[in-house]
Amino acid sequence: MPTPYQKVLTEIQQNPKTWLITGVAGFIGSNLLETLLNQDQHVVGLDNFSTGYRRNLDQARDLVGPEKWLRFKFFEGDIRDLPTCRRVCAEIDYVLHQAALGSVPRSLEDPIRTNENNISGFLNMLVAARDCGVKSFVYAASSSTYGDHPGLPKQENKIGNPLSPYAVTKYVNELYADVFARSYGFGTIGLRYFNVFGPRQDPDGAYAAVIPKWFAGLLRNEPVYINGDGETSRDFCYIDNCIQANILAATTLNPDAVNQVYNVAFGERTTLNELFRMIRDLVAEVSPEVAEIKPVYRDFRPGDVRHSLADIGKAQKMIFYVPVFSVGQGLKRAAKWYCSSLTKCGTLNTKSAF
Repeated sequence: MPTPYQKVLTEIQQNPKTWLITGVAGFIGSNLLETLLNQDQHVVGLDNFSTGYRRNLDQARDLVGPEKWLRFKFFEGDIRDLPTCRRVCAEIDYVLHQAALGSVPRSLEDPIRTNENNISGFLNMLVAARDCGVKSFVYAASSSTYGDHPGLPKQENKIGNPLSPYAVTKYVNELYADVFARSYGFGTIGLRYFNVFGPRQDPDGAYAAVIPKWFAGLLRNEPVYINGDGETSRDFCYIDNCIQANILAATTLNPDAVNQVYNVAFGERTTLNELFRMIRDLVAEVSPEVAEIKPVYRDFRPGDVRHSLADIGKAQKMIFYVPVFSVGQGLKRAAKWYCSSLTKCGTLNTKSAF
């Protein structure tokens, strides 16, 4: 029997819609683009390349093929510009708003720029989507909203004090979304992502996420750093689970599911020490010499939450979200991409064994 997600994919293939993805050149945005084009959807994309890359769009194009790529229309622009937001929202059915300036450390260094993108830009998108009459508006919220609340697993109705400017901006997104529902009758769904990872996640740069950074470090024979004692834990979520949640949220026919926020995760806690060992074992299949490498421990990072674990029961009940890929399964899939990608970039001389 097909799952609710499989039924939705069949439905949208039979009745194609037009989707807008903001931040389409980013890691999550480009994976959403690839999936939707493979489902024969029409997609409009917006990005200013502040954190996204043209190479992500190129890879998506190569994977879907030239015929399906014709269904994609790209705009280079900035969500901080309201006329641009209005332009890309015209004649759109579903909005998947992924554009944001991520990273806790970046927000601590430059809170003003983070605010401009994540709050002013978000408000522009809400106004534009409302005025253009889009059918649904799904936005990337964040598990950082839970702040210093100690409870585990994290439940959507119990949050603490924010621990970074980034966390403040993502919480304000939820407040604005709620106000737009109350004041204008404009429905939205927020997805609180928990440590999403997978292909096309950038391993380089000062604000790279831990999984791609560790894959790259081991493949390049560079030091791998762990902030703190390594017992910090996270609920790591493979990208395909995240894609499922976005599509289910956008297409839900349950009126009670709208104007809500949902945890998007696998629902399993992994420590950084456990994560390092899993990644090291995967890379050792390609480069056996890394099997004995140990991480370098350093001070805890300001603004970081000690433990994170999601309760995904609400998303399961309201939008029928059922994550398929565990952290181990996701890492194995991601390893194929990192080994292949880094080999092509000339940073690794071994042949991929995956």
